[in-house]
Amino acid sequence: MTSARTGDDLDEYDEDAISAAEAAREGLRQVVALTGRDALGITSIQPTDDGWLVGVEVVEDHRIPASTDLLGLYEVELDMTGSLLGYRRTRRYQRGKGDGG
Repeated sequence: MTSARTGDDLDEYDEDAISAAEAAREGLRQVVALTGRDALGITSIQPTDDGWLVGVEVVEDHRIPASTDLLGLYEVELDMTGSLLGYRRTRRYQRGKGDGG
């Protein structure tokens, strides 16, 4: 049995697919919009079967001094066109103590 998708469908789908850089920007934008928190940046991006998985680090709680800020790491799942499929916070930690602290 053959797929219901034609070559034209595949070309159109590929044209709608976003690049890794676009997925990273969209993932960051989505986390800011959903959480209302300040994003520090993208920590990771990887392709998935359905699109992209983007890691975004955000400031969860600003403290004085800034070295004691609480940070969160979020994973954002996007489809091939950049639409949000889901997101979740995977870690929460103090600035400067993210790895092994």
